[in-house]
Order: sequence, then C-alpha cells, then structure tokens
Amino acid sequence: MSALTDDTLPMTPRAMRDEMIVFAVMAALLAVVPFTGIYPFFVMQALCFALLACAFNLLIGYGGLLSFGHAMFLGTAGYVSAHALKVWGLPPELGIVAGTAAAALLGLVTGFISIRRQGIYFSMITLALSQLLYFIYLQAPFTHGEDGIQGIPQGHLFGIFDLSKPTVLYYVVLVGFLAGFLLIYRTINSPFGEVLKSIRENEPRAISLGYKTDQYKMLAYILSGTLAGFAGSLKVFVAQNASLTDVHWSMSGEIVLMTLVGGLGTIFGPVVGAFVIIAMQQYLAGFGQWVTVIQGVIFVACVLLFRRGLVGELAHLLRRSL
Repeated sequence: MSALTDDTLPMTPRAMRDEMIVFAVMAALLAVVPFTGIYPFFVMQALCFALLACAFNLLIGYGGLLSFGHAMFLGTAGYVSAHALKVWGLPPELGIVAGTAAAALLGLVTGFISIRRQGIYFSMITLALSQLLYFIYLQAPFTHGEDGIQGIPQGHLFGIFDLSKPTVLYYVVLVGFLAGFLLIYRTINSPFGEVLKSIRENEPRAISLGYKTDQYKMLAYILSGTLAGFAGSLKVFVAQNASLTDVHWSMSGEIVLMTLVGGLGTIFGPVVGAFVIIAMQQYLAGFGQWVTVIQGVIFVACVLLFRRGLVGELAHLLRRSL
C-alpha cells in the first residue's frame, strides 16, 4: 500500500487548516442545495453513498484492508431499520439506532472471523460472508425476499421533525453525513489513526514496536462497518424501501469504484467519487445497461490517467492536503 501514499503530506497546522476550509466550503454548498432547484433525492442518495464510501476508505485507505463485503453492513442496517420502523413501529431515531447497532454487531462477528487474515484472503472472506448474508436475506421471511420491505414510514424525528417533508429530510440526512464525516476525520487524525497508518505501511514494524495490530484492525473494521450501517439506515428514509440490491456483491463493487475514482486515502475523495457515480446513474439512466459500460470506461480511465484518483491528483498538483 505504500505506493498509494508516497505523496501523502504530513499532518501540519497548514494541512489541517486547508482541510477545514474545504470542509466548510463543502458544508456550505450542501446546505444551499434545497434553494438551487437541484433534485433533492439525488443529493440525499449521494450523501448516503458518500458516507458509505468514506467509511470504506477508513478501512482500506488508512488501515490497508480491502473489503469486498461492505454491502452487508449497508443492507443489514437497512433491513433492520426498515423492519423496526414498519413492523415494530419504532420512531425514526430508534430505527436508526437499531440499524446502526445491527451493523456494529455484524462487524464484530465478521471481523472476528476475517481480521486475522491478510491481503486477498481477507478480501475473499469478506466477500464470502457478504454473499452468505445475501442468500440468508433472500430466504428470510422478514425481508420479503426479492420484493424487499416497501412503504417504510418516515415519521417524525424526535417527535418534532417531519421527515415526510423533502427539505426537512434533506437537512437530517445532511447533518447525519457531516457528523459521520467529522467522526472519520477525527479518527484519522487521532493517535489511533496514526497507528492504523503505521500498520498499513509496515505491519511487522508496528508489531515490533509493541502494537497489537489485530486489535487495531478489528476496531477499524467495526467502526467502518458501523458507519456504513449508519449510512444504510439513513438511506432507508430516502428510498423508503430496503431491498436485496443493497446487500448484493455488486454494491460492494460500486463502493470500491467510488473510493478509487475519488481518491484512495484522501479525506474528500470518496465524497467526490460517490457524487460522480451517483450522478452517472441518475442522469445517464436513459442509456439503460450501457451505464455500467460507461462506468467501466471511466474506471479504466481513472486508473490509467489519475492513479491517485480525482481528488488525489488535485491534491498532488496543488501540494495541499485534501
């Protein structure tokens, strides 16, 4: 993984200032979206996937662990939140907590199985576990099979905010995204995050310094899965359904694609990558199945021409931390 991080700038007050300025600009632009005439469903969906990609980037970009099964966290949290809202009648805040907690528990269980493996073996185990859950959800009665859980009530968050109103829902999703983003940012720039980076660069050396690397990787895996589940719970309110699409292996592939297109190991790269991929799916829908081909062409072009991803190349050009 060192080849991907050779150009990473050290965390200095200037770098932190640059990142905070970019974050403030991003938050301001997202805050005015309801007043611009942009289709809010598109932006809300992109925000959910942006948080999902950021959670995945925490694991691979800073921990060096490539998971091919992150869709299982997205789908599991979505199913649990949807079931809690529609069948149990829980309020939105408890539905989100239930879905996120289910993702955290799933991360604990699957991490215990997979985290002791490295490289392609870890990736294949996560893919196998994800597909195992896919077939379980296909047969489980509470998921309603291929039909999924439809017509999920949005309700009132904390009994105050009416989520059936698009503008209110948009700002709730935006706050959730920004909170998750800041948590990831704080994690990356904490002592825990520095240890993760050292494990990514040279795990044997980290072990020789006395760090219990499996425990650090386990915590990173659980945190990444929990935040991915949080994104899945938010997505339920946007789409008002939970389906097998969110837990299929192809969704894990899309998460990898978003992260690589935006920039692996960058702060804002997964956000840009998510918006690029979701915008393609939204505005190129008229091309039908050709959208997948176009995505493949863009992915190949990014790999060949933008080795660091869109944001990574921009950060390298400007010599700024992004």
